[in-house]
Amino acid sequence: MDPVRKSTDTSPAGTGRSPARTGPPPAGARPSPAGTGPPSAGTGQSAGDAAPAPDRTGQARRARRRERLLSTATELFTTRGYPATSIERICVTARVSIRAFYEEFEGREALLIALHNDVARSGMEAALTVLSDPATESADTRDRITALTRAYVDAVTVDPAATRIAFIEVIGAGRAVEDHRLLWRGLWTDFLTGEAARAVERGEAVRRDYALAMVALIGAVNELVGHWARNTSAFSPLMLADELVHHALAVLGLSVGSGGSRGSRGSGVSVDGVVSADGAHSGLVDEGK
Repeated sequence: MDPVRKSTDTSPAGTGRSPARTGPPPAGARPSPAGTGPPSAGTGQSAGDAAPAPDRTGQARRARRRERLLSTATELFTTRGYPATSIERICVTARVSIRAFYEEFEGREALLIALHNDVARSGMEAALTVLSDPATESADTRDRITALTRAYVDAVTVDPAATRIAFIEVIGAGRAVEDHRLLWRGLWTDFLTGEAARAVERGEAVRRDYALAMVALIGAVNELVGHWARNTSAFSPLMLADELVHHALAVLGLSVGSGGSRGSRGSGVSVDGVVSADGAHSGLVDEGK
């Protein structure tokens, strides 16, 4: 199966905030009650034949409640930390009963998974949006990887609090959370391995098995984005994205360049730093060099 298609077909069930990024409600959630009023006049249907009208007011109220729990958890997880934040604290702060909490989430881990999933899905959707551009289909590997990476970083860093949760607070948060992270890692491994195969077919990368290399690259991405989340004032998301581009191209055996043969292997760009035309170093890779 095409890895990009697989990422959209088998990505974890959406549990984020906006309807565009959400799938079925988490296990244990109760469906909103359906309206049971009388049928409209003139339909010719008896009360037993009429389909119940949806309770839109109840659905909207529940959506607002869920959003309140998500936003409250985001604030508390980033200020107090996930281990120090109880369900009781979340419910009191969000003004939601514990019973109502369990109608939305199986537990605290499920809430953290929902927050992580929202960020992870945003990153994948950003990458897929770039791939949907016809210009990207014909682009060389450097331009394509640069566009994909910058779109991904833009998406996952748009809300620093959400970034911190998705790349820091999820670490060591429990078996269910780790299984969820591993599922996303598998999807990204397939996605990136597919990109490597494309580069090989175009004669822009050496033919070899890239699966383990992509697992290592994903680890580097997670670590660097987490580093940014801890130091948002130290460097920009664009600097973060360009450093990730450097790592991704290095995995493929390519160097950073501005397109064409200027970025080919041995073009004046080393694995240790990005070198400009005048030989000067630039970017995050130069720190401590």
